[in-house]
Amino acid sequence: MKLDILSQDRLGITQEILAAIVAQGCNLLAMEMQRFHTYVSIDTPLSMADKLTAALMQIDGVNGVQQVEWLPGERRRQHLDTLLSRLPDPIVDIDANGEILVANAAACEALAHPGATLEGEDIAAFLPTPKQQLLKAEGFSTELSTANGAFLLEATPVRSGARVNGAVVVLRSLQRVGQQLSAVQASGNDGLDSIVGESARIKTLRQQTLRFANLDLPVLIRGETGTGKELLARALHKAGPRNKAPFLAINCANLAENLLESELFGYASGAFSGAQKGGKPGLFELADSGTVFLDEIGEMSPYLQAKLLRFLEDFRFRRIGGTREVHVDVRIICATHRDLEQMTQTGEFREDLFYRLNVLNLRLPPLRERREDIAVLVQHFLKRACEQVNAPLMRFSNAAIKKLQEADWPGNIRQLQNTIFRTVALSESGVIEEIDLQQLASKITGMPLYQDKVTSLEEAMAQYEKQLLASLYQHYPSTRKLAERLAVSHAKIARKLKQYGIVAAK
Repeated sequence: MKLDILSQDRLGITQEILAAIVAQGCNLLAMEMQRFHTYVSIDTPLSMADKLTAALMQIDGVNGVQQVEWLPGERRRQHLDTLLSRLPDPIVDIDANGEILVANAAACEALAHPGATLEGEDIAAFLPTPKQQLLKAEGFSTELSTANGAFLLEATPVRSGARVNGAVVVLRSLQRVGQQLSAVQASGNDGLDSIVGESARIKTLRQQTLRFANLDLPVLIRGETGTGKELLARALHKAGPRNKAPFLAINCANLAENLLESELFGYASGAFSGAQKGGKPGLFELADSGTVFLDEIGEMSPYLQAKLLRFLEDFRFRRIGGTREVHVDVRIICATHRDLEQMTQTGEFREDLFYRLNVLNLRLPPLRERREDIAVLVQHFLKRACEQVNAPLMRFSNAAIKKLQEADWPGNIRQLQNTIFRTVALSESGVIEEIDLQQLASKITGMPLYQDKVTSLEEAMAQYEKQLLASLYQHYPSTRKLAERLAVSHAKIARKLKQYGIVAAK
């Protein structure tokens, strides 16, 4: 029986309450005190309730006695247990001796078995990490492998003044970390509906994507820069059976060889100078059960091509500097704007890797080959742009739409989207005319939006690229700085600057 005894805040009243309980022959199990409230849990028959209540009411200053379901501490513990049980990550609270005070259901499943009770046990019986490490004053983190999977362990000290009297240990599974990273990378609408267009080629592409989504095989996506290859890869993942697992993307052209290797395969503790203590999992581990998207696969170095080919044999690998073999289950989707067949002929890309990746093939048509979709895309981007700048919904005149449909769009959908967003941001009218587009293009690039003098798409793209690099090089006067600004590799920028004579060849 649990009672809430309401009373005045009088010196000695608690002793009198305890004396009355003992006098009635009741066994006191627990007691909590708050101002004006004394909570007791006693072991006594319910038939004694009225007699005990009468005895308590005889005490000077006791204003009332009522039965309660829980003592305040029990209620708090009940809510805490419910909260902890809903958290997917294993959480363990230990005292200064390493004894487990609290462990949620996920911890019981990860360290022992479902339904086990860890409270009162020594943490050393379940974790190989020394207790002294877990109780470090500055906190501690490392990677941990158990029979139930691999985890990132994070220990946060519990302090009493300057003294550490315990720690909260959280285990984060690599798959959970991958899911969180995937959620950060997601752009919102990643389904097939994100592939906007009503042309026959886009409808066919959506049908092929839906068929390929259920075939757990590598897919190679081809298309020019700005056609939406990553968007298509995300739609492919979302429509397939792995859609609840992580989708992690990396651009192979943006990172140097050693950085790309560590991002893909991870590294062991102490693998190299400056390596994160405890090691670091790579994308293949974090995306286990999900999908890894390798954008611009044609920019991958020969060394990494060989390592990727070896990985694709049985999906096993070792981290950089590691000895333990890791096995993962991932689907590989690659994309490129380059002619990989031609690259295999020149030796720039491994032929055996090409055939391993090119099992299923999707091609995104450039915007100039699907001009009938431009009006639909304009309306799509126009609505989003107006929402972002908090402006009333604008519209393009028929003449402006026609001019947009006549443009070559060397930057494809990305260029069209940027043009729409800039136009909306700078427009002072509710109707966007043809002249507005022309003036905007001249302000930004110094070139007309519509080129009549160029002889080919390649020439137009080269002109734009040369002018862009020459302009930016004035503000980022080194190949490394310019590479960081444009998010491409240092080697690629160096080649382009020499090609266009912006810097002298060495």
